[in-house]
Amino acid sequence: MNSTPIAPSTPDVHHETSLAHFPVALFSTVMGIAGLALAWQKAAHVLGWSGLVGQGLAALAGLVFLVVAGFYGTKLLRHWAAARAEAAHPVKMNFVPAISIGILLLATAWGRMAPEVASWMWGLGAALHLVFTLRTMSAWIHHTHFEIQHLNPAWFIPVVGNIIVPLAGVRFAPAEVSWFFFSIGLVFWIVLFAIVMYRLFFHAPLALRLTPTLFILLAPPSVGFVAYTGLSGGLDAFGRVLYYTALFLGLLFASNALRFFRVPFFVSAWAYSFPLAALTVATLTMAELSGLPAFRLLGAALVLTTSGVIALLGALTVRAALRGEICRAE
Repeated sequence: MNSTPIAPSTPDVHHETSLAHFPVALFSTVMGIAGLALAWQKAAHVLGWSGLVGQGLAALAGLVFLVVAGFYGTKLLRHWAAARAEAAHPVKMNFVPAISIGILLLATAWGRMAPEVASWMWGLGAALHLVFTLRTMSAWIHHTHFEIQHLNPAWFIPVVGNIIVPLAGVRFAPAEVSWFFFSIGLVFWIVLFAIVMYRLFFHAPLALRLTPTLFILLAPPSVGFVAYTGLSGGLDAFGRVLYYTALFLGLLFASNALRFFRVPFFVSAWAYSFPLAALTVATLTMAELSGLPAFRLLGAALVLTTSGVIALLGALTVRAALRGEICRAE
């Protein structure tokens, strides 16, 4: 009788291998959908559109978070070494804080639907993001293997992402807490913006799969404008500077739309989603504060555009997942 051990079935081996390559960047799907929920909620307030869409998208964002967190949590348990390697990678490490940003955006989107739950989520997200910020900044300062080609707009996520905290923080915590996080995000946005521009202007172009991350440049001034006007209580000169910086970047990327259309689908394409949603919310906020009809029209157009982009990204992500193109070695 043959006593040779039976090897594990190929499907099981493939499943385990795929799980080891489950990308933390998929948490950006939560950011995009939650951002779209906020855009529709703002449209309901400013434009009088149905509020049900925003509520439905907020619920969908929560469901997507649970699914992605479930898979990533399983990866942490079964493939700890792979998760640690991802967290130490000079590019991938910057997507880890997408976890805490996703929680913060869910708290913001659920603020009126489930305020008690949202309050706890905001506290968890803010604390976790501060930990991620300290860890990432320490890694940058004491690095041994970072080079200029590793730099891309995704580096904004860990530190500049603090600017998202005040969106719900103005409701759930003393104002000084929100000003603390806002200050971190704003100051390091200016610092990193200059460094990223230097890298883009004077060094080799971004790798093709990282090209969509250019849209991340849109997020800080857009979110910063919404956060600042919420903290300051109105529209002033500095608020206008933030908004018009975001609007210029939006025009810049719109004028280069064909370049982005030519980029094949990667998970990094979700970098289009939240920045577009942030610009949409900022524009609707500008419409509300300025009273100018032009911003209402632009805001409405951006809501529809962002909805179409995120619907397309969702379809492409499902197709890529079914083809086994998401969880594989790069």
